[in-house]
Amino acid sequence: MFHIRRIFSCLALALTAVALVAPVSAGESLDMKLVQSHCAACHTFGKSEPHGQGPNLYGLIGRKAASASGYTYSSAIAKALGGRVWTPELLDAWLADTQAVAPGTGMTYFQDDQPTRSHLVKYFENLR
Repeated sequence: MFHIRRIFSCLALALTAVALVAPVSAGESLDMKLVQSHCAACHTFGKSEPHGQGPNLYGLIGRKAASASGYTYSSAIAKALGGRVWTPELLDAWLADTQAVAPGTGMTYFQDDQPTRSHLVKYFENLR
């Protein structure tokens, strides 16, 4: 009986290790999972999806800031970002501290973890 338990314990440990190092399928990438858990409560991401509490983020990188058609931006965002274009660097700064980029904005997201921000930025770089 002891050997059977030990075999099952070893098998469970091996399966866990394989799951941790196995590649994530394209439909369930880490980038997508992070965006869903960090951004989806307020934003949408599909090309023709309506805005949420925040603007739809499809095609964000390369787009003029505060320019999503049909979305009303706060004066704080319009003032701070007016005329700027979303770049990976600007998005990284925004995700690190929205209030430093646009003081007074209603978005109060702060992501201190650089690897997490990198995954989020990577997702939006590829969202076209």
